[in-house]
Amino acid sequence: MNESTMTQIARRMLSAKAEQFTESVIREMTRLALKHNAVNLSQGFPDFAAPAEIKEAARQAISDDINQYAITWGAKPLRDAIVEKFERTQGVRVDPEREITICCGSTEAMMAAMMAIINPGDEIVVFEPFYENYGPDVILSGATPRFVKMRPPTDENSFWSYDENELAAAFGPHTKAIILNTPNNPTGKVFTRAELEFIRDLCVRWNAFCITDEIYEHILYDGAQHISMARIDGMRERTIVINGMSKTYSVTGWRVGWAIAPPEATSAIRKVHDFLTVGAAAPLQQAGAIALHSPQSYYDKLAASYAEKRARLLKILENAGFTVFKPRGAYYIMTDISRFPDPDPVRFAAGTKDVAFAKYLVEEIGVASVPGSSFYNESALHVLQKRIDLGGWRSTARQASRVILRQRLRTVAEERRHLQLHWHPHPGCFRKSGKQRT
Repeated sequence: MNESTMTQIARRMLSAKAEQFTESVIREMTRLALKHNAVNLSQGFPDFAAPAEIKEAARQAISDDINQYAITWGAKPLRDAIVEKFERTQGVRVDPEREITICCGSTEAMMAAMMAIINPGDEIVVFEPFYENYGPDVILSGATPRFVKMRPPTDENSFWSYDENELAAAFGPHTKAIILNTPNNPTGKVFTRAELEFIRDLCVRWNAFCITDEIYEHILYDGAQHISMARIDGMRERTIVINGMSKTYSVTGWRVGWAIAPPEATSAIRKVHDFLTVGAAAPLQQAGAIALHSPQSYYDKLAASYAEKRARLLKILENAGFTVFKPRGAYYIMTDISRFPDPDPVRFAAGTKDVAFAKYLVEEIGVASVPGSSFYNESALHVLQKRIDLGGWRSTARQASRVILRQRLRTVAEERRHLQLHWHPHPGCFRKSGKQRT
């Protein structure tokens, strides 16, 4: 049997869905950061300790032998805590017995929700740039994505925005849902009430769900307010809220998340969740119930600490020559790298400039970031953006500052050399984790 025949057989045995997306670019950048001993400003996890009270609650739960299966859709103390917190922060009362499903992280909650509502032929509207998991989620659930581009700020007084006509054109008779991430990863956009109401009108007109990822709800800047879509008039029965412990309580490795949805949708989500993972870790759910009862001062302090980190890193990036887009929420900064010359095409071979520049930064400068094209479906059209993470900032602040500023010095020599080479990257070769290959 020749190699060609073997390849054909192997292809028939593998999922066509899995061939439509690649491994995570974000996690790949973390591996490169470890390989080159670089400062990791790519993957969204903090490098500071989780609150002592929450860790003690987890230890106590294990000692108390809360180590067997919890109820499949979640331990009651955690579900009750979610009800209390959602009502306190958003003014929306939900039923812990019929409208909450605890999952293995918000990633599983999103996947379970999409698998629970999608049928063949359904379409999902996705804003881009988007968190890279949304692409595979759409593909694996069997939906067809309809992408709507957000435009970056044009000056320091403007924000990421979408064109209402383009968004309206993306909806139609086959639209099952729109995915909304606010505060947004990677842009830091916080959707306003007016924007949410416009989306509401489209969901009502086309009888669609809004799946809203609210994992960064407490990381806000400059007076921005997080408004859950479930709080908007007419959306209580059309909204599936995805959230989790990872970002707010700095426990990204615990993998405890949840979905809040109307009873009928929750019933379907619970069935999908049951056969995906059975249930989230029981002792960590117990600790989660303690975490969600944290006082408002905890959340205020969290936001203030990230605001300080944002200010410091924005200054460093601007001094190093980056054009930065100031985020209003979450803990990422999108930048424009068009001012920088192209890296050496031999040493840092890549299909697009942003990927080559990411390789250059991690290998030569010692800083890991994420190529901006990995957040778009058509990556070749967005090769001049990068995402920088604020999470891993506390213990590495001085080191990151030093290596990023060193970039400015090195580009002087690089620019001279590249002016002689007259080299330009060929677009279209890079394929993003999470988007369909074309």
